[in-house]
Amino acid sequence: MSPPPPKRRTRAQSLDGLDALLDALRQQRQAALAQAAAERAAAERAALERDLFRRWVGPVQALSHPARVHPTRPRPAPTARQQMRDEAEVMREALSDDFDVSSLLETDDQLSYRRVGIGTDVLRRLRRGDWAVQRELDLHGLRTDDARAQLADFIRACVRQGLRCVRIVHGKGLGSPGKTPVLKGRVHSWLVQKREVLAFVQARPAEGGAGALIVLLRGQR
Repeated sequence: MSPPPPKRRTRAQSLDGLDALLDALRQQRQAALAQAAAERAAAERAALERDLFRRWVGPVQALSHPARVHPTRPRPAPTARQQMRDEAEVMREALSDDFDVSSLLETDDQLSYRRVGIGTDVLRRLRRGDWAVQRELDLHGLRTDDARAQLADFIRACVRQGLRCVRIVHGKGLGSPGKTPVLKGRVHSWLVQKREVLAFVQARPAEGGAGALIVLLRGQR
């Protein structure tokens, strides 16, 4: 059985296809003309701007571009500023055992100390107990290195918390070799070296007597 003959397109169908093709060609041509017009307008605008620049500025000469060398400078080594500040703080906080405090102490009936600018009335008020003792540190029986570190930490913490009057117990040295109060003298020396300490006096008998000090601290700034 032979296949059926192919269907022939009608005249109307052929005309419709031709019209669609012509429409597509017209649209492409219009798009191309629009793009060309936009490019011409942009070129004309650029030319007008160059002409306007020349009229305003006058004759100009293009700069030459000689070969340039851009040297690579070595970057400076980083500075460990925080480490430097930390080390400076450690040095400032360092307490020397060789500091001679004898000339700074007032050897009246009771040993006392007041920083330059602090009046004698402050010592009298400390002895009378006008300032309530807000905290106490007991160093009695500690080794020198441990006592030094604990004292520095204690003073720093008290000032940070806004405490003004504290008691430092160093003991009377009765248990030391030769009955010599080594720690007592060291505590005096350490306190004088602390800028946070304004004054101190020997505690009253009920508060420790010769084995303790009442210390007045600088207020927090």
